[in-house]
Amino acid sequence: ISMTFISNFSDSRFVLTGFPGIEVDYLWIFIPFSSIYAMVFLGNCMVLHVIQTELSLHEPMFYFLAMLAFTDLCMGLSTVHTVLGTLLGLIKEITLDSCIAQSYFIHGLSFMESSVLLAMALDRYIAICNPLHYSSILNNDKIMKIGMAILGRSSLLIPPVIIRLKFLNYCRPHILSHSFCLHQDLIRMACSDVHFSSIYGLFLVISNLLLDAALILISYIMILHTVLGIASPEERIKSLQTCVSHICAVLVFYVPIIGLTMVHRFGKHLSPLVHVLMGNIYILFPPLMNPIIYSIKTQQIRRRIQKLFYLKGT
Repeated sequence: ISMTFISNFSDSRFVLTGFPGIEVDYLWIFIPFSSIYAMVFLGNCMVLHVIQTELSLHEPMFYFLAMLAFTDLCMGLSTVHTVLGTLLGLIKEITLDSCIAQSYFIHGLSFMESSVLLAMALDRYIAICNPLHYSSILNNDKIMKIGMAILGRSSLLIPPVIIRLKFLNYCRPHILSHSFCLHQDLIRMACSDVHFSSIYGLFLVISNLLLDAALILISYIMILHTVLGIASPEERIKSLQTCVSHICAVLVFYVPIIGLTMVHRFGKHLSPLVHVLMGNIYILFPPLMNPIIYSIKTQQIRRRIQKLFYLKGT
């Protein structure tokens, strides 16, 4: 995009980037992307519907799963309009206020997903390491408090760094790296002093994503220690099987984040298309895969969904 084209934009508007170099194929790219978003919405809505309507699923494990599905659903809603709008040519730019709002939701929902995964790790730890007191420790009141803590942690820590974006001077070309807004993208275009934003942003990553990952790892070390102490091999396998879905969800969330970080840090020489693909994987892969993982690996949900489709078929 030429500098002349950029100069025609007002200072408060930013150009969304789709897939550089393959603009002529946008219509063909729109088809799989719209299908993925449809699967994200249908899959997570299905999980929420099943948990709400099936009384046998009104347990701590499934309440946390409902939180995860709701977070994934919101993540899809926060980016669908700019991603699909860019591919259709309906949206080519975004205002600063809209960009900041989208950035807030993307990063806030990422932190929320990380917190929910940590809560699910706690659930598995108590269920395996302290099963006799499971229902008394994780009662409805405790789950409500955990949910409120997750919401507060994910939404209240971010505003200082997000609000700061409103007051920066953006003198570099207003070209975003993706078809959605990320905090680091806006920081890259600013000519103002961004030390606070960079340091506070690093603090948020360490105190949320890295801390959660470390605590999840510690919980599984303790779970593995307990499981290895079980005499019966069948009981060991049965205990570990209850953790498979959660382990898959953790990998589905953290692997794209690590991949995107590595590409941004060490992939300066890579094609912009690689950066765009990694960004979209980071946004879409967890919301797409989590309903599939839990529908396949969780027997109660799989049976309820099969029953639901059987009833509709008849």
